[in-house]
Amino acid sequence: MPHFQIDYSGNVEDWVDMGGLCETIRAEAARIEAFPMPGIRVRALRADHCAIADGAARHGFIDISVRLRAGRPHEVKAAAAQRIFEAARSYLDPVMARHSLALSLEMRDIDPQLSPKYGTIRDHLETDG
Repeated sequence: MPHFQIDYSGNVEDWVDMGGLCETIRAEAARIEAFPMPGIRVRALRADHCAIADGAARHGFIDISVRLRAGRPHEVKAAAAQRIFEAARSYLDPVMARHSLALSLEMRDIDPQLSPKYGTIRDHLETDG
C-alpha cells in the first residue's frame, strides 16, 4: 500500500493529462520511504455528473484519496500527504492558472484486520541483479 484514488470532474479531461497526473503521484510516492513501491496503486475515476460551487460548468475538481495500512506515525503520514499534494499541485499549477479548479487530498488508515491482501506483483518486478 498505499492506494491513491483520484476522483475528478469530467471537464478536467479537457485541461489535464490524467495519465500524467497518475504517474506524477506514483513517482513521488515511490520516493517516500514509508511507501513500499510494490504496493503503490494510482487510479483516476471520472465523475460524469457533479455540481460545483455556483453550478457553472467551468468549475472542476480533483480529489485525491490516499488509503494506507495503519501503523505509520502521524508525522510520517503528514509529511507524505504534503509531498503528494505538492507534487500534484505543481503538476496542476499551469492548469489552475487558466481554469477554475479545486484540488484536495485526504489520507486515511485502513484497519489491517479488515483488509486482507494477496498479490504476486513482487514476484514479477524486474531486479537489478
